[in-house]
This record gives sequence, C-alpha cells and structure tokens, in this order.
Amino acid sequence: METETETETETETETVAPQARRAWGIGRIVVGASVIAVLLYAYALRIAVGDASPFDYFGYFTNQTSLIAALVLIGSGALVTTGRSVPSWFALLRGIVTAYLLVVGVIYNVLVPGTGSAPPWVSVLLHVVFPLLVALDWLLIGDRPRLPWSRLWMLVPYLLLWLGVVLWRGVTDGWVPYGFLLPERGLGSLMLHVLGLLVAVLLAGVLVWTASRFRGVSLRENASPLD
Repeated sequence: METETETETETETETVAPQARRAWGIGRIVVGASVIAVLLYAYALRIAVGDASPFDYFGYFTNQTSLIAALVLIGSGALVTTGRSVPSWFALLRGIVTAYLLVVGVIYNVLVPGTGSAPPWVSVLLHVVFPLLVALDWLLIGDRPRLPWSRLWMLVPYLLLWLGVVLWRGVTDGWVPYGFLLPERGLGSLMLHVLGLLVAVLLAGVLVWTASRFRGVSLRENASPLD
C-alpha cells in the first residue's frame, strides 16, 4: 500500500508540475504582451497630439527597459511553456532587466513622481505594478540559476550607453527625459546624479543576484550557477 501511495504521489507530481509550468509560462507571456500593448497605446496618444518622435518616447529609461523586460518575459514564458531549458545568457539578461526595473520603481517614487503626459494608470502600471511583478517573479519562481558575482559588472554598459546618448542629446538639441539630467544644472549636479544612478543599479543588481541563490517557492530547479 505504501509503495502504491508513493507511486501515485510521484505520478501526480509529474502530471501537475508540467501543467503548473505551462500556466506560469502563459501568465508571463500575457503580462509581457500587455505591457507592450500599454507602451504602444501611450505612444499612440503622443502621436495624436503631434509628438510622434520615437527617439523621445523611447528615450525614457522606463519605456526602454519596460519594453526589453516585456520581451524577456515573453521569451521566458515561451521557454517555460514548452518545457525547454533557459540558456545561461538569457537568464543573465533576465536578471539584468529585473535590476533595471527595480531602479525604475525606486526612481519614479522617490525622484520623479508624477504621470507626465501619460494617463495616471499607465504611469502606475509601468513604474509600480510591472516592476513589482517582475521582481516577485524573479524572487518566488525558482527557474533561474545562481548568477555569478563576476558578472555583476554587466549591469553597467547599457546604463552608460543610455546616459551617454541622453547627455549628448541634452547638449545638442536640449532634450532630456528627466529634469535632473538637464545640462544647465551644471557638471557637478550631472556627475552626482550619474554616480547615483550607477550606485542604484549596482545595489539593485546585488539584490537580484542574491535572490537568485534562493530556490523559490514554485518551479524549483536544482540549477547550477552560470559559468
């Protein structure tokens, strides 16, 4: 009887686990697709009022990282749904965008609260709800390997590239996405804010890298650290 019970339990686990994986994978795809739809909707609103420049709209760190994170979430959902393993480079990318969205949530709620030209619900979704969902997904769902500390530096290049483009635009055509990056604030203020952003991203990365060492409460795998 005990053997039959153990066999039934094992069979049930094998049956339920793939269903749970598919359900969670589909959930990721739905969330990612919804965020992309919201980004396109907000862009359409700007086009409607004559502000159609994609360089301005996607010049915002929030919009760029939300789009990338949504695509990564869709890709991760597709992998989970089909039962395929996650490539190491993709897991690292997911960790990086998770850290970026943590910074988006903190910066929005501390330094630049407000909705700008977007409807309030769009700002709340992109600056609060989506970062929170991505962070919880990373923390609670254990289908990711332990990220090596030797790759923490990989958080920096994209941020430096974004800052370089934004500051160059601020000098040449006067456009910056956030007021604290205005050139007229002076070199000292710019350097202080740039340093603050770098520190914030690295601190967020430390949290994400640390969380990758927890197995999570669902879809747990005995994943090895990345090479």
